Amino acid sequence: MDITPHATGEARAADESAYSQVRSIVVSGALPAGSWLRETNLAEQIGVSRTPIREALKRLAAEGLVEISPNKGAQIVSFTPQDVAELYDVRAGFEPHAVLLAVPLLTDDDIVRLAELNSQMEASVRLGQLHELSALNAEFHGIFTERCGNRHFAIALQAIVRPAVVTHTFQKYSPAALNRSMLHHAELVAAAKARDAEWAEAVMRVHILAARNAAGTSPSSL
Repeated sequence: MDITPHATGEARAADESAYSQVRSIVVSGALPAGSWLRETNLAEQIGVSRTPIREALKRLAAEGLVEISPNKGAQIVSFTPQDVAELYDVRAGFEPHAVLLAVPLLTDDDIVRLAELNSQMEASVRLGQLHELSALNAEFHGIFTERCGNRHFAIALQAIVRPAVVTHTFQKYSPAALNRSMLHHAELVAAAKARDAEWAEAVMRVHILAARNAAGTSPSSL
């Protein structure tokens, strides 16, 4: 009996699982920029062989989250202030448009989840848990990206919205900047509930520009 299709399916599932888990480790902010990602350690931590880990790191390198150096391995990308400023400039041009497209397509469950994430982010700020805040923030923004109705646009935007940059930014936020960011998230939830795409688009643009300023990478600071 030919079991190749089944085996191939299992291999794909293992690759996807390893990719998802390694990506979560990278984007959570738990490891600082510049950290080395050792295949053996990751394989032991996740419980897979080194092959799916190697493939996961290649995919993350293509996404710009890690750098692979010959004979050295994979390293979480470090960003200069100029890199951060340029990424926020691109986000300010594209992400608000994704929100404009997404709001009419959001389901009731999506809006409930946005509200839940907003509450969890507010709790994380109160507790000073910035690593958790970064992961919650990534999911919050990801809902708008995933629901924009344009798969190609969503893929392009996911390459621009680097969670590692967001984590770096949160670590620079003043208490006032963190509070302002949380107010923006709450207003985005309100706009989504109202099904007002233009309102949500405007809030997202302000939100991203405020984040750029909080990171110390506004045009006047470079």
